[in-house]
Amino acid sequence: MEKIASFQVDHLRLKPGVFVSRKDKFADTVLTTFDLRFKEPNREPVIDMPALHTIEHLGATFLRNHKEWGPRVVYFGPMGCRTGFYVILEGDLDSQDALPLIREMLDWIGTFEGAVPGAAPAECGNWSEQNLDMAKWEAARYGAVLKNPGRENLNYP
Repeated sequence: MEKIASFQVDHLRLKPGVFVSRKDKFADTVLTTFDLRFKEPNREPVIDMPALHTIEHLGATFLRNHKEWGPRVVYFGPMGCRTGFYVILEGDLDSQDALPLIREMLDWIGTFEGAVPGAAPAECGNWSEQNLDMAKWEAARYGAVLKNPGRENLNYP
């Protein structure tokens, strides 16, 4: 079998940022997949599972309920390597298009209070593995990275 595109990215050179991972065309619709790389692969600790799970619940809730972008959100979820997340949006987009939405999501996660959406036995298959405090910390850390010039519109190395 051929090696898929995401396994051809040099993870030894990859830094945190927002990357266009791929663009797929279906009929007249383009779907853009963004790599929200929170961590520097193979060089720093990955996101722990409870924080990752909480970011997944909060991020998906925020994105799908967003007044402008909600109808264009196809997917939000974690990378298996736990160094970040993928978000798929309808449209032929670049990182600059998605950056305000991602920053808004991170700010929302950072100030979220209350019960984590979907964290109940009837709503999630692993509902109790949540850590809101660590999710907020990870969101704030990544948000600070995205404030540095050049981190928001990178091509894969």
